Amino acid sequence: MNTINRTATPCVIVEEEVQFTLIELSRACRTEIDQVVELVMEGVLTPSGEDAEHWQFRGATLRRARRALRLARDLELNAASTALVLDLLDEIDALRSRLRRLGGD
Repeated sequence: MNTINRTATPCVIVEEEVQFTLIELSRACRTEIDQVVELVMEGVLTPSGEDAEHWQFRGATLRRARRALRLARDLELNAASTALVLDLLDEIDALRSRLRRLGGD
């Protein structure tokens, strides 16, 4: 008997115009508020607003926050190390985009 093992991957489609509060972002990421605050303090996430109570995060921040939290969990990284890894991954993405524009692979 052939059986197919399928697992569902939860996903959320978020438009760029959507704004999240700190509490909403932490809920969407299924994490503690403190972890999101640490990512902001390390420069991984950039909210608008004067203080944590008034922070607003753009829709695209959800993807970055989830990626950061996944890296931190999977690689057992602290917030500073997570920031460094994300910066390096961003640089790799930028270099690949530049290479494609220049006609490379």
